Amino acid sequence: MSTLFEPYQLRSLTIPNRAWMSPMCQYSAAPDGPAVGAPADWHFAHLAARSVGGTGLIVTESTAVSPEGRISPYDLGIWNDTQVEAFRRVTGFLRSQGSVPGIQISHAGRKASVERTWVGGTIPPDAPLGWLPVAPSAVPFRAGSATPEELTVEGIGVILRQFVEAAERARAAGFDVVEIHAAHGYLIHQFLSPESNRRTDSYGGSFDNRARFALEVAAAVREVWPQDLPVFFRVSATDWLTENADDEREGWTADETVLLAKELASRGVDLLDVSTGGIVPDAKIETGPGYQVPFAERVRTESGMPVAAVGLITQPAQAEAIVTDGRADAVFLGRELLRDPYWGRRAATELGDRLRMPDQYHRA
Repeated sequence: MSTLFEPYQLRSLTIPNRAWMSPMCQYSAAPDGPAVGAPADWHFAHLAARSVGGTGLIVTESTAVSPEGRISPYDLGIWNDTQVEAFRRVTGFLRSQGSVPGIQISHAGRKASVERTWVGGTIPPDAPLGWLPVAPSAVPFRAGSATPEELTVEGIGVILRQFVEAAERARAAGFDVVEIHAAHGYLIHQFLSPESNRRTDSYGGSFDNRARFALEVAAAVREVWPQDLPVFFRVSATDWLTENADDEREGWTADETVLLAKELASRGVDLLDVSTGGIVPDAKIETGPGYQVPFAERVRTESGMPVAAVGLITQPAQAEAIVTDGRADAVFLGRELLRDPYWGRRAATELGDRLRMPDQYHRA
């Protein structure tokens, strides 16, 4: 058996292999009405195909903890019981095919109220389906974006409770893994990065203050999530600003990510999903196959926290080498699984393994 297709255990949960699906927004939920934010036929078909295709853990797209926490009006949400019931159909099918169902809960902060990616642009707060975003500081994401409303301490507390309630609903919907989204320039990341966090109170300034909200969310979610099931945390390991000598902006760094990982571990987080970037639209990033893997490896080495690597991981041999060499405990695949829902089956064959075939496909 290849290392990539060995089971992986976190707490009492056994994930059948280490080839996992990254959260990727589909912008296909109803933007309003009784089914707002609920998974529809597209989401079921999209996620079910990757499960039949052999993916070990399937994490839903960024799923908002509140209507205002959506990136776009077309995002999934987990703030009401109608959404919970719709998700049960999805989680039940994924589990029936041997995949572990996971959910990423999130709040978009200042990057909220935008159009679907294939349409492009922001939605003004006074436009139909638009709203005024909130953020740690009144600093817009880019020119042309709405200036967000700076959160009060009371407002921060409201969102903290929304994360807790979202986690409780996620478990009721049948998810076995919950991932807190603190990457890619969304709300928790906005608190972490000095580029977006200009506060002078207990939530801004020093590392401890900027990390406060992230750690509060992690601890609160861990408290309500079943103790025998794992909590993941997605982080952007660097903003790609401070490391760039030509960029005068100060961003979140890899050094701080290692410190954060240690603090998260002490609060019961089980695995760090390590990505990068997203806090500004114009960071200079040199990409290439596996370009983010060194950040995951460093976190794993220096903090002892289990990690998953992500970013231009496309080939079975490449993914196998990452886990065999101990650079990460698992790999998340994104765009490659959009191109090939059956990547897991193809990878297992190339690596000399075999996955259980659904009875309906046995003759193939």
